[in-house]
Amino acid sequence: MSTYWPWWAGAIGLALVTIAYALATDRSFGVSSAWDRVLHWRSERHLERMEEEFTDDRALADALAAATAEHFGTGPGAPGLPQAPYGTSQPQDPDLESTAAASPSVTSLRPAPLVTQAALLVSIFLGGLIAAVTSGRFRLRLDMGPGFRNLVTASPTVMIALLFVGGVLVGFGTRLAGGCSSGHGLNGCGRLRPVSIVATAVFFGTAVAVSFLLWKVI
Repeated sequence: MSTYWPWWAGAIGLALVTIAYALATDRSFGVSSAWDRVLHWRSERHLERMEEEFTDDRALADALAAATAEHFGTGPGAPGLPQAPYGTSQPQDPDLESTAAASPSVTSLRPAPLVTQAALLVSIFLGGLIAAVTSGRFRLRLDMGPGFRNLVTASPTVMIALLFVGGVLVGFGTRLAGGCSSGHGLNGCGRLRPVSIVATAVFFGTAVAVSFLLWKVI
């Protein structure tokens, strides 16, 4: 382990990456969501083109108010405000305006641009490649190394099957938890989101339990 960074340097590096990503994109950091969006880039580009029409929060709010008034009517007891001519802003209650100002903007709740998340995945690959080459440890191999071979299996067929099943389970767990370890553990916990704190505690606790079973029991 002496060839790796010390734990405190790794922690500082991860913190800087997370903070820089949040400041640059105004979005949460996550690898699994980026991978999923890049794989489905055609549908994601279609959604991005549709969302480009509503980049202005006020224009989006006015369009929604006009559509609501047109659908439900403007009579007594009808929800929403009276319909105004298209292209003009409707008067809003001061309390509603203060609430809207305190809530996050519509654009900040949208996913990061597709090109940004593609660049994230490419940067992860290039960063690992550069680190391996510069340290002299880059080598192509078809197994998981002696540690995996001694602890789990030395059979190539069983190894591929286990990796496939493990990848499916990781993907299922990521979807179920609404994020992966990078999204919840780095970004979510850094923003003190309760769901991320619970998710991080669960997957770290599970990892500790599985490691204990592998090393002490099995």
